[in-house]
Amino acid sequence: MQEIKQKETLDQKLEAIKQYFINRKSVVVAFSGGVDSTLLLRLAVEFAPGKVLAVSSKSSVSPKGEIDLGEELARELKVEHVIINTNELENKEFVANPTNRCYHCKSGLFSRLKKIGDEYGITTVVDGTNFDDINDYRPGMQAGLELGVESPLKDCRLTTDDIRVLSKQFNLYTWDKAASPCLSSRVPYNSEITLEKLLRIDKAENIIKALGIKVVRVRDHEQIARIEIPKENFEQFFKADETEEITNQIKALGYKYVSLDTKGFRSGSLNEVLKK
Repeated sequence: MQEIKQKETLDQKLEAIKQYFINRKSVVVAFSGGVDSTLLLRLAVEFAPGKVLAVSSKSSVSPKGEIDLGEELARELKVEHVIINTNELENKEFVANPTNRCYHCKSGLFSRLKKIGDEYGITTVVDGTNFDDINDYRPGMQAGLELGVESPLKDCRLTTDDIRVLSKQFNLYTWDKAASPCLSSRVPYNSEITLEKLLRIDKAENIIKALGIKVVRVRDHEQIARIEIPKENFEQFFKADETEEITNQIKALGYKYVSLDTKGFRSGSLNEVLKK
């Protein structure tokens, strides 16, 4: 009986987002290729009666390979896909890495998306913020509010679990994909964001992912690489690093010390200092 109730609830949420897109007709989708925005784009294609335009940002703060996956999916969905270059590292406020860093990033991105929408005659821009995101510190949401960007997944109360269930139902490859936020989220607040840091973070995470560990965060504490992986992967990591091969590969990127966080992976762990 409980399973039936949950399915009915999810059906209601799906109906709500269907009505949302029908009412908006045409939309510009901020499309990163991640779990949330991929489902959002798929739902827009399914339910929006007008034009759907996917816009992705090619940026040094994004893990390599994400943009390629996004292009492939847009082709499969037969959606017009616009790729823009964003230069966050030219924004002094972003580079300084204050606690509202994401606000400065999203302000620039959403402003570009609104202009693109104007060029296509589309007034509605949507992003992949979901209902669970309201429980985390996400200053980028404020930028969206100020610029009139809408978040239908959030407004229709779709959680991360809901999104993965629906993604599987729609046969999206992202249904079990690990979250992959921008690389700057690995740099502690007020520590300058540089291209060198972003590149070595991406390389270090790929070294660990090559072991078959999907969820990885390498927090860049200048000379220290603090690795966060799920606790169930600890044994796998230590077995692979018996001869310190993994450690040495990461040190070769410019780190002097490599540590494994015994608390395991926590999404947004660098926000823990803000909660104090």
